[in-house]
Amino acid sequence: MSNSTGTVLESYAMNGGGGAYSYTKNSYLQRAAANPAEAKIHEEITEKLDIKNLYSTSNTLRVADLGCSVGPNTLAAMHNVLEAMKHKYQIQGPASKLPEFQVFYNDHASNDFNTLFASLPPERQYFAAGVPGSFYSRLFPESSLHFVHSSYALQWLSKIPEEVLDKNSPAWNKGRIHYTNAAEDVGSAYAAQFAKDMEIFLDARAKELVVGGMMVLIMPSIPDGIPNSCVPSGVMFDLLGSSLMDMAKEVSNILCF
Repeated sequence: MSNSTGTVLESYAMNGGGGAYSYTKNSYLQRAAANPAEAKIHEEITEKLDIKNLYSTSNTLRVADLGCSVGPNTLAAMHNVLEAMKHKYQIQGPASKLPEFQVFYNDHASNDFNTLFASLPPERQYFAAGVPGSFYSRLFPESSLHFVHSSYALQWLSKIPEEVLDKNSPAWNKGRIHYTNAAEDVGSAYAAQFAKDMEIFLDARAKELVVGGMMVLIMPSIPDGIPNSCVPSGVMFDLLGSSLMDMAKEVSNILCF
């Protein structure tokens, strides 16, 4: 997958299908983290999104969920957003006919869109479409979206920082999958990559959103001054990374034998 700068973006979709190890069956944590945001999203749409004005320039209101993956989380999020938009429209003009809605589900081209679309609620009151591609690039025509949503997706970088993989770099992470307990240079390399990715992401969305549109981004974060080693997710990834490295060493020893 390439963005407008011509650089190659890494693509790793979540596990598809509905089996025991699928994202569908293992995304309760993401759902639990996003649940508290539903009321805030409804509040912000009610207070700040001028649905009637947006509808005056388009017969269809278009919503995009970026990094949708598969399973119930994206469907619940889009339902919440559309219900809030309908509520706001009825407040502004209760006698008016509701606009039509179109929802774009975006994720990597390797995402299991078949499972996603098979789980779409048959009673949905919107038109659905899939948009494959990295959100670290342009995905939609200019000024075509009225609402953009992304939950627990932007923490995934477009690629691993090159310095982290370079054994001659002070930011070399020694094959680990996370920066918990790593040297400061490692964390700085990841932070720099995140800053680059966010600049590309926000620039693309600025072109795609209409004037007066809204964007909601939900992602995990760490309070300033708190080391990663004191955060549960940091400890979890550190333990997972150690386990993976031990497994890789065992495989290597077997192959050498």
